[in-house]
Amino acid sequence: MPGGKVTSGMNVVVTDAVDDAGLARLRQAGHDVELATDADREELLEVVADAHALIVRSGTTVDAELLDSAPELVVVGRAGIGIDNIDVEAATDRGVVVANAPDSNVRATAEHAVALSFAAARKIPQGHMQLKDGYWAKGDILGSEFNGKTLGVVGLGRIGQEVAKRLGNLEMDLVAYDPYLSEERARQLGVELVEDIETCFQKADFVTLHTPKTAETDNFVDEELLAELEDGYLINCARGGLVDEQALAEAVEDEILYGAAVDVFDEEPVDPDNPLLSAENVIVTPHIAANTESARQNVSISIADQILAAFDDEVVTNAVNAPSTGEDVYPTIRPYVKIAETAGKIAMQLLGGHVESVEITYAGEIAEEAIDVVTASALQGVFAPLEWQANTINAERIAEERGVDVTESKTRQVEDFNDLVTVEVSDGDRTVTVEGTQFAGDDPRIVRIQGYRVEAIPHGHMLVVRNRDEPGVIGYIGSVMGEYDVNIAGMFNNREARGGEALTVYNLDSAPSEELLAELRGDDRIVETTHISLDNGE
Repeated sequence: MPGGKVTSGMNVVVTDAVDDAGLARLRQAGHDVELATDADREELLEVVADAHALIVRSGTTVDAELLDSAPELVVVGRAGIGIDNIDVEAATDRGVVVANAPDSNVRATAEHAVALSFAAARKIPQGHMQLKDGYWAKGDILGSEFNGKTLGVVGLGRIGQEVAKRLGNLEMDLVAYDPYLSEERARQLGVELVEDIETCFQKADFVTLHTPKTAETDNFVDEELLAELEDGYLINCARGGLVDEQALAEAVEDEILYGAAVDVFDEEPVDPDNPLLSAENVIVTPHIAANTESARQNVSISIADQILAAFDDEVVTNAVNAPSTGEDVYPTIRPYVKIAETAGKIAMQLLGGHVESVEITYAGEIAEEAIDVVTASALQGVFAPLEWQANTINAERIAEERGVDVTESKTRQVEDFNDLVTVEVSDGDRTVTVEGTQFAGDDPRIVRIQGYRVEAIPHGHMLVVRNRDEPGVIGYIGSVMGEYDVNIAGMFNNREARGGEALTVYNLDSAPSEELLAELRGDDRIVETTHISLDNGE
C-alpha cells in the first residue's frame, strides 16, 4: 500500500455493473475509472495488472490468481453485502483491504420483506393474475389482516429491526428469536425475546427471516418447525438455503400454512422445477429485495467512499479483514489482537446465550498502549455468530445496535504476568470471565477461566469441564474420550480447593460428538461440560 495520502491518479477497475453515482465521485477525486464489465477471465487478468482498486459485485471471482495479477492493488470494494466470491484470506495475506456495503440496502430489503408480507396475506398476486385472465375472483380470495396478529422475527439485526418497526406500527404484537440480542434492547424495540426458535414460530402468525446462512442455519426451517407456524405465513428475504424448500411447498399445499413469500433460493438462478414455483399460495420474486434505485446509489457511493479512504490511508469503515492501527504500535499489540478475539469466543460459548454486557480489562504494560483494535477484536470474538461478518471495524457498531453495554478499563497493576487481557461477558444473571496473555516465544495462552488458573492453548477444539474434585474423575473423562475415538492433545487442570470443584481444559484433535458430551453430562460428578470451537481448528 502506498505510504502517506494519495490525492489523485489511482486506477480503479470496475468488473460488474454498479451505479454511476459512486464512480463519478472517484473521477471527481482525480482517479481513473476503467469499466471492464464485459471482460472474460483472461482479459480481466490483464486489465487488473495496474489496478489500485477493484469494484465488484457477485459476478467476479476475486481469488489468489486474480490478486497475484494485480500487484499494485490496495483495496477490493464489494458493491453489496456478501463476500463469498472474494478470497478474503488471500487478500489479507497480500495486504489488500476488502470492504463491503452492509448498510446500504437495509431499508430496501426491509421494505421488500414488508411488501411480500402484504402480498402473501392479501393474496395480491393471485388476484392480479386472475383478473388479468378475465376472472372476477372477488368472492374467492380471502385475505388476512395484520392488526392484532403476532409477528415473529428470526434475527433482530438491522433489517429485522426495520421490519419489526414497520409492521409493529400496524398494531402487531412482536416476538423475536435472537440469542445474541440483549433483553434491554428488545424492551427498547417493544419486542418479546423468546428463548428458542420453536417458541417464536408457535407464537407467531407471520414469521420473517433475517439471519445468515451458516452450518447451523442450513435448512433449519424444516418440516417440524413449519408445523409450529400452523395457519401462518413465512417470509424469507434473507438467504437461500435457510428453508427446506420442498417442506415449505408441501406445508402450503397441504394448508398447514396459509401462505409464504420467498425472494431467495438455495440455487440461483432458480431451477424451473423448484417446488416453490408451482405452489399456488407461495409468492416468489427473483432476489430483488435490494434492487431499488436508492439502494444501488447508496451501495455505489459507500464503496467509492471506502476506496477513497483506503487511498488516503484512512480508516475503511466497512473493512472485513484487517485491523486498523498505527504501524509503530501494531507490533506491540499484535499478539493481543488474537488473544482478545479468542477470549471473547470462549467466553461467549461458555455463556451460551444472549449477552447484556461485555467488559474488557487490560493489565500491565499493554494498558499504556492504544488498544482500540484489541477491544474491537474481543468484541469480534463475542459477536462472531451474528448477522453480519463480525470484524474489528463493525464490532462496536454491532454492540450498539444490539444494546450491549461495552466497558473498557486499564490498570498497570498485574500480579502474575507482564500483561493480561480479560474478557467478561454477562447476560444479566450469569457472568463468564476468560483471561489471556502472551508467553515468551510467540506462545498465546488462556490463563484463567472463571477464576481457575489454567495455561490452555487456544486452538482448534477445546472441552471445558467443571467437575467435583474426586479421585477417578479425570480418568473417567479420558476413558470416555477413548471410547469415542477422540484424542486428547493437551490438558490443563486446577481446583478451587481440595474436595471442592475443579476445572479442566482439554485440547482435542477432533470435535466431540453430542453422544460423548451427553455421556459425560450424565455422570453426577460432572457439573458442566462445554465444547469450544475456534476458527483455527480443523
